[in-house]
Amino acid sequence: MPENAFISVQELRKTYGEIKAVKGISFDVKLGEVFGILGPNGAGKTTTLEMMEGLRDITGGSVAIDGIDVASNVERVKEIIGVQPQSSAFLDEVRLGELIVAFAAMYGGKADVMGLLGKVGLESKAKAYPEQLSGGQRQRFSIAVALVHRPKVLFLDEPTTGLDPQARRNLWGLVRSIRDEGVTVILTTHYMEEAQVLCDRVAIMDDGKIIALDAPKKLIKDLLERGFKPHVDVQAATLEDVFIDLTGKDLRE
Repeated sequence: MPENAFISVQELRKTYGEIKAVKGISFDVKLGEVFGILGPNGAGKTTTLEMMEGLRDITGGSVAIDGIDVASNVERVKEIIGVQPQSSAFLDEVRLGELIVAFAAMYGGKADVMGLLGKVGLESKAKAYPEQLSGGQRQRFSIAVALVHRPKVLFLDEPTTGLDPQARRNLWGLVRSIRDEGVTVILTTHYMEEAQVLCDRVAIMDDGKIIALDAPKKLIKDLLERGFKPHVDVQAATLEDVFIDLTGKDLRE
């Protein structure tokens, strides 16, 4: 593993018959970094994440997390990573507090139920059922579940898709607070503003390959130096900023 790399991905490949979904990509992630994987649908983002998480077999190459090879030590890796589950993974007839206890038991430990719910702003929902949560609340609860065993790495696959502006920005704050506690975050997103705000570095994928990798500011600077001219006037605020300013930052839940 290269020096200062907490996660090392080397020549990672995934094939399905003759289909090459991921074509020998390599990158490193530093401890405490928010690292984004961007790309259009079908670029290989989710497949890459699932191989890193040990959820999908690796065809070729390697992934190591904190010096542990994922392919040969998948159970050890699962002890140090958190994966945001899909909201459909929650039983609607079980209360949130009980679900956290159950997920913690899967890791052989006990959970600080109110502490976790407080971290994601859901302390008042301990006795609520998943079906009673809004979309944003379900997303935040799924992150709480991913943190039950105090992972070193948190994987988020398009965490704000479908959320309204208030809920999305609230979740951005949550991701920052998790990063500030020393957790390394790997995320995919289709929202470029989200990647620019949250990510220390991004890898842009297309057709199973990484076509660019750097800090967002550096990628933008390089684009401008190549002579790029924006197709609209660059403004100091966006329509989303207007929306938030007029309707307030508070979550509507």
